[in-house]
Amino acid sequence: MSEENVVYIGNKPVMNYVLAVVTQMNGGTNEVILKARGRAISRAVDVAEIVRNRFITDVTIGSIDICTEEIMNNEGTSTNVSAIEILLSKEFSK
Repeated sequence: MSEENVVYIGNKPVMNYVLAVVTQMNGGTNEVILKARGRAISRAVDVAEIVRNRFITDVTIGSIDICTEEIMNNEGTSTNVSAIEILLSKEFSK
């Protein structure tokens, strides 16, 4: 999986990320990874569901990985932040 198949979810509107995933899938990519941390996790789930239910119906959820990342803030203290990776893969038509 190359880095260009990864969509990092942040604070932009959900449809911006949906467009990024749909564009990659229509460009020939069979797998896209959604990555999000903290409050953006729910937005990543929304993106996956919107892509799956409204735009590309033959996309499936390949795997979901969750973890905790340790982030250093400006004061030098560390904070734990939840993170998620959702693999979206396109089914091959037979």
